[in-house]
Amino acid sequence: MRIKGFGGIFWRTKNLEDIKKWYSNVLKIEIENWNGTIITPQSDNKTIFSFFSESDNYFPIEQQVMLNFQVENLDDSINHLEKLGVPLVMEKTINEFGKFIWIEDPEGRRIELWEK
Repeated sequence: MRIKGFGGIFWRTKNLEDIKKWYSNVLKIEIENWNGTIITPQSDNKTIFSFFSESDNYFPIEQQVMLNFQVENLDDSINHLEKLGVPLVMEKTINEFGKFIWIEDPEGRRIELWEK
């Protein structure tokens, strides 16, 4: 398994519009209508920076931040995780954005692995 970089950084916020404005004004990160932006440090690696409302159920509500790591090959990553005995919280999902699985760290934080 080889991590290519962060696939995304996601967290909840109490005031979506204010926090979007702050990041846009202070850090010059232009947040798009879908509440995020794509930062492209290399042509084959994108980092998604996105906000979620406090009530969005994409990841556990009690978890403030979810890390997303972009991987080179999700099937190889799944095999690696199986060898280590790390269970999948979500089986492989494929959609228009790529392939995804979820795992949890030892403290129960959800982590998303993504192959685009």
